[in-house]
Amino acid sequence: MDTKVSFPNDFLWGGAVAANQCEGAYLEDGKGMSVQDVLPYGVIGPIFPGATDQNSKNTGIDFYHRYAEDIRLFAEMGFKVFRTSIAWSRIYPLGNEPQPNEEGLSFYDKLFDECAKYGIEPLVTLSHYEMPLNLAQKCNGWLDKAVIEHFMRYAKTVFQRYKGKVKYWITFNEINAILTFPFMSAGILLENSRLSSNERFCALHNQLLASALVTRIGHETDPNNKIGCMIGYVPSYPASSKPEDVLAAMKAGWETSLFLDVSVRGRYPYYTKRLFPNYEEHIEDGDRKVLKNNTVDFISFSYYMSTCRSERGNESCLTNIQFGEKNPYLPESQWGWQIDPKGLRYSLNKLYDMYHKPLFIVENGLGAKDVLIEDGRGGYTVNDDYRIAYLREHLLQVGEAIKDGVDVMGYTAWGCIDIVSASTSQMSKRYGFIYVDRNDDGSGTLKRYRKKSFNWYKEVIRTNGSCLNET
Repeated sequence: MDTKVSFPNDFLWGGAVAANQCEGAYLEDGKGMSVQDVLPYGVIGPIFPGATDQNSKNTGIDFYHRYAEDIRLFAEMGFKVFRTSIAWSRIYPLGNEPQPNEEGLSFYDKLFDECAKYGIEPLVTLSHYEMPLNLAQKCNGWLDKAVIEHFMRYAKTVFQRYKGKVKYWITFNEINAILTFPFMSAGILLENSRLSSNERFCALHNQLLASALVTRIGHETDPNNKIGCMIGYVPSYPASSKPEDVLAAMKAGWETSLFLDVSVRGRYPYYTKRLFPNYEEHIEDGDRKVLKNNTVDFISFSYYMSTCRSERGNESCLTNIQFGEKNPYLPESQWGWQIDPKGLRYSLNKLYDMYHKPLFIVENGLGAKDVLIEDGRGGYTVNDDYRIAYLREHLLQVGEAIKDGVDVMGYTAWGCIDIVSASTSQMSKRYGFIYVDRNDDGSGTLKRYRKKSFNWYKEVIRTNGSCLNET
């Protein structure tokens, strides 16, 4: 039996970031405030609308001014694709203006032109946890259906502006995060514990409806556009073979597949009433037709870890976007995220079996406390063998899924250059192939250094993954 993995010739290798975690320049060139600008402690801290505390994302890694240098480094690694997002409040500072901000549009023109110079395809997320703060304050975010029109105006503007420059689009980042982080994900000014089931469904339905409507706009603007949905995928294993634990894992899965059923199949699944008893009262005439007629071209997802579920309902372990129980058979990262490479193969197979749509892994990586050291040649580097091991094991499982018959479009490692953590607002939680000299307290030169993993990933891309078979 052939034990080697191989990847399609057109496989899209690359990396991923989010505008709010890397750009900085949070009020430059007409940009308005976003919900991220009032989350100085990340999602693990309290919500402070109007907070004045220094938010590390305000500076980020200064990608706004250094994008050319960073894209050049990505090209050196051989990136085929670069996933980033457009900051909605750069284009419409308040979110509801009739006309866009030209300076914001111009920045992304330059960014995408820089990608084109090196043959790198942009993969662009329209909304990556960065709703204009004004819409959160005036509309209570996606609880107000009026926000759909504002989002459609924004999407139409960028689809038209970047026609021919951007082909791959994602509507909402980790759209299912609304169930855990309603302010960051949907601009809702209510603590999660105070949000009713009715309110939660109202907001998620508005987002799903908006996703379908902008998918239609994207396809009408340019038939060459490929538009995908995105979820944060955390597979839930039963904590034991006890039937009650198996059912607990099944119900946890519903909270993710609901979003995919609507985006891919164009309808709410049969179990929706079990999750949201009064959901039908929020669906207006015409909504079902919009959802049915405007499904996505591909499914993208983040994968960092798996979790366990049991009838106890023990939610002691915070994963990427939800709570669960720790798996006693798995190691964990310095931030307590359990490491499960085989879970990625399982996830790819499960999603492909359910939906038979091309899959795109748009986030996967290891957050770690890297140490910058002298490289012996007068420069500096990071010996991040732990990151290489993590990524290699996960990519081998992607290869196994491809051998299983799963259609995988590509892989963008998160975050390909060190950026500010969304969950903690720390720089010390580093993911990148490129070290950025910036500390949690804001000090540092912002100079870039290639880590050991930089050249390793360069070789992975150069060989289209065949070097992963070497021991």
